Amino acid sequence: MLLCVTTVGFSWVIGLTGWILSINAFDYNCHVDLIKLLRQEGKLHRLRKARQKMSELFPLTEEIWLDWLKDEIGLTEGEEAEREKIYDLFEKAVKDYICPDIWLEYAQYSIGGMGASGGMDRARAIFERALTAVGLHMTKGAALWEAYREFEIAILSTLQLERIHTLFKRQLAIPLMDMEGTYTEYSDWADEGAPETVTQHYKRALQQLEKRRPYEEALLVSEPPKLGEYQSYIDYEMKEGDPARVQIVFERALTENCLVPDLWAKYTAYLDRQLKIKELVLSCHERAVRNCPWTMGLWKSYLLALERHKAEHHTVSDVFEKALSAGFIQATDYVEIWQSYLDYLRRRVDFKGSRELEELRAAFSRSLDYLKQDVEERFSESGDLSCTIMQIWARIEALHCKNMQKARELWDSIMTKGNAKYANMWLEYYNLERSYGDAVHCRKALHRAVQCTSDYPEHVCEVLLTFERVEGSLEDWDAAVQKTESRLNRVQEQRAKVAEREALIAQQEEDRAEQRRKVKAEKKAQKKNQKSNRMGDKRKAEDKCEDEWGEETGEPRGDGDFDSVATEEQMETERVPPPFRPEPPGAQRNQQATSAFKMPDAASFEQRKDSNSVFVSNLSFNLEDPEDKMRDAFKGCGTVVQVRPVFTAKGAFRGYCYVQFEDELAVQEALKLDRQEVGGRPMFVSPCVDKSKNPEFKVFRYNTSMEKHKIFISGLPFTCTKEKLEELCREHGTVKAVRLVTNRSGKPKGLAYVEFENEAQASQAVLKMDRTKLDSHTLSVAISNPPARNLDAKVTPGRVLGAMMPRQLQGARGKGRTQVSLLPRSLHRQNTPEAKAENGTTTKEQDSMSDGMQAGLAASGVSAPAKPMSNEDFARLLLKK
Repeated sequence: MLLCVTTVGFSWVIGLTGWILSINAFDYNCHVDLIKLLRQEGKLHRLRKARQKMSELFPLTEEIWLDWLKDEIGLTEGEEAEREKIYDLFEKAVKDYICPDIWLEYAQYSIGGMGASGGMDRARAIFERALTAVGLHMTKGAALWEAYREFEIAILSTLQLERIHTLFKRQLAIPLMDMEGTYTEYSDWADEGAPETVTQHYKRALQQLEKRRPYEEALLVSEPPKLGEYQSYIDYEMKEGDPARVQIVFERALTENCLVPDLWAKYTAYLDRQLKIKELVLSCHERAVRNCPWTMGLWKSYLLALERHKAEHHTVSDVFEKALSAGFIQATDYVEIWQSYLDYLRRRVDFKGSRELEELRAAFSRSLDYLKQDVEERFSESGDLSCTIMQIWARIEALHCKNMQKARELWDSIMTKGNAKYANMWLEYYNLERSYGDAVHCRKALHRAVQCTSDYPEHVCEVLLTFERVEGSLEDWDAAVQKTESRLNRVQEQRAKVAEREALIAQQEEDRAEQRRKVKAEKKAQKKNQKSNRMGDKRKAEDKCEDEWGEETGEPRGDGDFDSVATEEQMETERVPPPFRPEPPGAQRNQQATSAFKMPDAASFEQRKDSNSVFVSNLSFNLEDPEDKMRDAFKGCGTVVQVRPVFTAKGAFRGYCYVQFEDELAVQEALKLDRQEVGGRPMFVSPCVDKSKNPEFKVFRYNTSMEKHKIFISGLPFTCTKEKLEELCREHGTVKAVRLVTNRSGKPKGLAYVEFENEAQASQAVLKMDRTKLDSHTLSVAISNPPARNLDAKVTPGRVLGAMMPRQLQGARGKGRTQVSLLPRSLHRQNTPEAKAENGTTTKEQDSMSDGMQAGLAASGVSAPAKPMSNEDFARLLLKK
């Protein structure tokens, strides 16, 4: 029964996969899944059809081809009549990518057909083709050479001895890995040892191998797809100038980077300019567009290559039709591919009257319809705002066909598409009439230009007057002068109105700003008056210095303070503890934590090691037993020596602490717990660094430059989980990491970063996921390129009333969006020693006044004196109050 249910479920999955492909035949991963399912099920007939369908749409990887070939060989084993089908399948396989393993399998399969007529010659020809294709492969080419030698040795004869000598000589002249062993084998095999000429070629190849060894070693130790290493290798081989070696390195790079359009473009450009071999060039262009069909530049190069090698017209047309259905990502891409095809059609036309001319006109007409209907429907724009295709058509009609009537009709259509207000468009039309038309139509075009142009009317008026100086009569001149003067007067009036309107808007904005300043000043004065009334109840300033173990000795903290964010920049250093004071009555929330608190002895201070500690922040202010919670959180990292939570003078937990471990290795494990949730909030774990000794230390952990292998997703629903997003992205490549962006309370912000295995997968994900919907939310996907942070900005700490040392209000990264400052603005003044106050005292001296005195000055309406105030002045002022 279980087997039956499993079989039914398996068949259902196969049917579902086939249904998905019927909707979207270009789903690569779905094709791969269907092939795997059918192979496991053993449905060989459907498996063969699925593989054939996929090979028609995509180039297949080496693994897929090898599985297909092995399955087909197993089915036809012992049937000589079916061998030709296997040969045809091998021929298709070697065209997708340059794969040494497939060529080796092909050659070994051909050995099995030696018994047939011409079988030996056929096997030898396949070996020769394989050596031409991959014999220069530095790491895998040697296996093919050895197989070829073993084949020749197996049919040893007098004639074969010379063939084997030749094979050894050819192999030893090529730089390959482990070629020393081949030279030793040849020396042992030859009766008289290796000849001198072979030794010389071998030494020269060995020198070439040493030059290329660093590039090969870099490829061995680097992680796939190794694009940077391959680029360096390609540049070196192109500098050396051996086309065969350049080709093999390009092919090796493309095997692992088949979805990188720039690499294909570089390879095809090299073949177009250097080798110019028709079969090789066109085959490469075809593979390029099959791998990266969304890249317009590759299709454009393909069309040019077909024309360059004089391909049949129907072949070029078929390629162009495939390009239109490739699915470009921009409207302008369709305009460019149409321009390339129209250029090709124009170059094959005999303008004396031929069928090609009618085909060209039909293509121009079709291009305009295609851009207006298909492209505009998809992109909401045609991509050809300046109507370049219509301009080219009009110029061809005027220049080659002498058909100015058609050219004028086209230009009338161009102007009706929103281009009549641009001077450059009218001047282009005027130049066309000037070159191929007559003076009457030139004058008409310029008069219309003067009437319609809005961007540069002065220039158009000047061109009209210049034309009448050369071509016109007195009546024409008078009409032109009247026309231009009237137009320029209207332009001046319009510009004056616009300037007046802008000035009015600016004045209104200035008035509103002035009103806001007055309201702000009135509110400030009211606050000062209220403050002066409270100065009689001035309380004694409390000491704000924090002790080594986190206890505070005096700073009062309102309820709002518990909502502010304690950052590591604010708590840069720990200080020497003050004398112990009894617990205030307001510390009942954390009575258990504070009652368990014990003053450390002097030996504990000596044991403090910042290198063995981490700084933990963003914890909940209501966290119960923070010391126990931290020990539980970090127990898997190593032995926790002590936890130092920081409390206010009233016993309230401040939301951060210090955790010291037994050794430094545990610190590295603890840093990996950064952003782990504790008490409903993500805790921030960072190295414990004394900022007074290391002021330049930064704790921001993420890259702020472009990362091409990582994508940035916005517009996510807040309910989206990390697992759900990873499952969504896994359809487009191998996902290495997913990071959901949250605020300090742990709530998602609808943003995420997803890291893929390589740049190609990230680019594919951007193409496929951008503007898609997830739970009715439209996603915006782009390559990760966060804005650079202003890490060099220095923030001057503000002056906190009653503090023994200034507290930094903002970190090195500036004030965060969620960071609320709870200090009055009057306490944020800068402590600049050189600044002079209005009464002539320095800022430092002025700060020494009590805030109550300053409030009294404001309340009494007395302005600051021109010279420093004496004690008698202060006494007199207070007596007035």
